[in-house]
Amino acid sequence: MIRRIFSASLLALLPIVAQSDPAVTYATHCAVCHGDDRLGGLGPALIPESLRRLKGDDLIAVIGKGRISTQMPGFDDQITPDDMAELAAFLHTPLPDIPVWDADRIAETLEVNPDYVAPDAPQHNADPLNIFVVVETGDHHISIVDGDRFEVLARLPTPLAVHGGPKFSPDGRYVFVMSRDGWVQKIDLWSMKEVARLRAGVNSRNIAMSKDGKFLAVANYLPHSLTILSTEDLSVQKIFDVIGKEGESSRVSAVYQAPQRNSFILALKDIPEIWEVATDPNAEPVYEGFVHSHEKDMVEGIPSSQGLFARKRIELEEPLDDFFFTPDYRFLIGAARESENGVVVNLNVGRPTHELPLSGLPHLGSGISWIYQGRRVMATPHLREAKLSVIDVETWQIVTQIDTMGPGFFLRSHENSQYLWADVFFGPNRDVMHVIDKDTLEIVKTLRPAPGQTAAHVEFDRTGEHALVSLWEEDGAVIVYDAATLEEVKRLPMSKPSGKYNVHNKITFSDGTSH
Repeated sequence: MIRRIFSASLLALLPIVAQSDPAVTYATHCAVCHGDDRLGGLGPALIPESLRRLKGDDLIAVIGKGRISTQMPGFDDQITPDDMAELAAFLHTPLPDIPVWDADRIAETLEVNPDYVAPDAPQHNADPLNIFVVVETGDHHISIVDGDRFEVLARLPTPLAVHGGPKFSPDGRYVFVMSRDGWVQKIDLWSMKEVARLRAGVNSRNIAMSKDGKFLAVANYLPHSLTILSTEDLSVQKIFDVIGKEGESSRVSAVYQAPQRNSFILALKDIPEIWEVATDPNAEPVYEGFVHSHEKDMVEGIPSSQGLFARKRIELEEPLDDFFFTPDYRFLIGAARESENGVVVNLNVGRPTHELPLSGLPHLGSGISWIYQGRRVMATPHLREAKLSVIDVETWQIVTQIDTMGPGFFLRSHENSQYLWADVFFGPNRDVMHVIDKDTLEIVKTLRPAPGQTAAHVEFDRTGEHALVSLWEEDGAVIVYDAATLEEVKRLPMSKPSGKYNVHNKITFSDGTSH
């Protein structure tokens, strides 16, 4: 979103002049929108963490030609090709220091919608708990869809590059959306209007809602922090600088709500620890030093924290990413990026208990669970191998591995559905969607909703009667299927609908959807 600072008529009179220093090029053409420090302003941050998907010629093309559906114009009439290449390399240069993004700076970014008035009741006739929020990354909008009639009720602009999945308040009224650049947007689904937004980080991964709906946690890559906001007014309640037991700093890979535990669970990118942060004002004290105790309920020691936002560390052998939780939130499975194993961690006792042979980078965050032959199992796709792994979460043994037509990204199902749906997101068969019987663990049908176009991310409606599939293309669509007959019901044109989120399934923590 680099924006011209002169009128079009004046620009026509300016010659293309080579800039010898890419920092000068940036200051001349980019800083007005992206900030003198490259941390963003009207436009997104231009730092390596934000540009992972725009490298080499792709970034040069954006600088030269601009970006559709944004305010980013092209600069090929002002910057030479050589200088554009040098500028692209400069933007991929890490910042010399981790930026300061404290409570005062976060508060300064708050933008309240002056036209928002809180209604007393939903201003639509749809079932408020059977609404879908569809993230359209093609032109940076969300669509609010009636899950009974499959009609678009409203379409709202979002910050650029929404990531990590929207989160709903426990009553389903509000949805919170987060962008890679750390912008958090609050939307009222009763009025279908934005309430406010603010920037909680520089480069962020995802958000999580506390069980009581009072707090929203933001996991940040930059700075290395967890920011906790009030859901009422987006004010900062707590910032955790993420420092390991040995003093090293870490990015936060993800934050999750653990409803039965009344806490947030953090996956840390750079240190071998898991953090649990209490969202209960009456949380038990946490002791991280020596404790002297002679009998039950008699403890002598100084707690490191207690009550609201008390923090507990679980120490590991190596950092773990991308967690799947058992429905009771006693256990999680995590994986190290370069490891051939999954690691089971007992959150009650605070230590790893099992290892699982899971090669090919399992995408555990997309795992789902159900009852198979009287036992609870979970399944996960693998990002680097064409298979799904089915795991018994009582014995922690692999039940079977299902061969697919390529590596996948998402799994989805519903308590009322016989099937789970698995995409084939990577490779030549990315247009395929497998439908798998949960009793036989066999593929019963392979759908190709649009040959040659990426089919991904299924979400069910509230009752499990319909499954919605994304055509992950700029001129894509959301395709509604009858979940029993597997026949197509309807198509809703969308601009790269990357994800769909049903209010009821999310706030009830349905076994068939990720959390």
